[in-house]
Amino acid sequence: MAQITITQIKSIIDKPKSQKLTIQALGLGKINKSVTVENTPQIAGMVNKVQHLVEVKNI
Repeated sequence: MAQITITQIKSIIDKPKSQKLTIQALGLGKINKSVTVENTPQIAGMVNKVQHLVEVKNI
């Protein structure tokens, strides 16, 4: 599978608890923090759920 870099670009303050937990599960939590992960269906689903809070780049 391909690698993707996920960067948090917006705050999770005043967001639903499920979105906060999804950001935490992705390994994020602070603005401008980035993680590189495999692009699996599970990761793609989590990114889709918080797409308004993150930026995704293919590697």
